[in-house]
Amino acid sequence: MRLSLLLMAFGGSLAQSSVVPSWSVGGVSPDLPLILTALIALRRGPEAGCLVGFAAGLLQDATGGGLLGVQALSRALAGFAMGLLPGRLWVGHPLVQIPGLVLLTVAEGLVRFGLLQLFHFPASIGELLVHVILPQALYNGFLGAACVLAVELAHTLRGRHTWI
Repeated sequence: MRLSLLLMAFGGSLAQSSVVPSWSVGGVSPDLPLILTALIALRRGPEAGCLVGFAAGLLQDATGGGLLGVQALSRALAGFAMGLLPGRLWVGHPLVQIPGLVLLTVAEGLVRFGLLQLFHFPASIGELLVHVILPQALYNGFLGAACVLAVELAHTLRGRHTWI
């Protein structure tokens, strides 16, 4: 089980560095490992979300050339926090999952900005929020909605046909 989660984190990070840059719209690209972290955390709980977030963030840190560990820590916290929601909210409905993903993207971006401020990151929070965090949160929401619909469609087809 844990190996499959780590393989998903590796696959999401690999796709983020190879395929996702071609999906960029106006310089904004979705954050596929964060979407994966959120969806796994909602379905598997805080420990799995924390593990997948940490692994995906560490891989992104290693391939992105930034400070090693910043994304690993912020995504591990995001995955853990998102994994705590199923006990408190009704997260099985897509109308809860998608706004949750958007809010998680904003929160993760703010945590990452706070961590980077410890190392004197030169950008202002307003500029970063308007040009990076909010557009990426909206893009993640649209892509996350497509992922949730694809998963629901697969579950529906699996229920109708026993051969899938």
